[in-house]
Amino acid sequence: MSLIQIRKRSLAIESTFHEGGPVAAVPVKMAAACAVIRNPYAGRYEPDLMPFMAELRSLGTTLAQELVDTLGKENIEVYSKAAIVGVNGEIEHGAVWHEAGGWAMRALLGEPKAIVPANKAVANAGYRMMVPVHYIHACYVRSHFNSMEVGIQDAPRPDEILFALVMGTGGRVHSRLGGLTKDKVSVHDGQR
Repeated sequence: MSLIQIRKRSLAIESTFHEGGPVAAVPVKMAAACAVIRNPYAGRYEPDLMPFMAELRSLGTTLAQELVDTLGKENIEVYSKAAIVGVNGEIEHGAVWHEAGGWAMRALLGEPKAIVPANKAVANAGYRMMVPVHYIHACYVRSHFNSMEVGIQDAPRPDEILFALVMGTGGRVHSRLGGLTKDKVSVHDGQR
């Protein structure tokens, strides 16, 4: 029997045209693909989470592909991942998403080098989480430090986990604080 039993999925898309300044020629789009699944380990300690992490790879690929299809692979400049574990679970049940969600995005985006930022929590249904994003090829590109809120009003229930992937088409609309810019990334090692 599969460890992955999906109750619901969601896709949220935000388009930012301006932040009080001039309207951008092309709005920045951010999207979050979420899945709410039954937590197979809710209410008990499981010493070996590796089978769960391995099985979650297919869910990671499904959510990442939905974001690529929504935003267009060639447009994606930022990414992140998140997990909200229901109160009968533990934070480690969300940490399995680091590999399963992160590598799924990397594979579909052509192996970008920057670490995939993340956030995770154990919380009640309806919890909203701010998920940090940054540039996919170098995590120090200051213009692309941003975040997107994820959450679903009835999830996660106590015995569930909400897993999310986030991607976006650019940095902040009116970024003007200097620092490394994406056109100056030279080593392409994920850092500078």
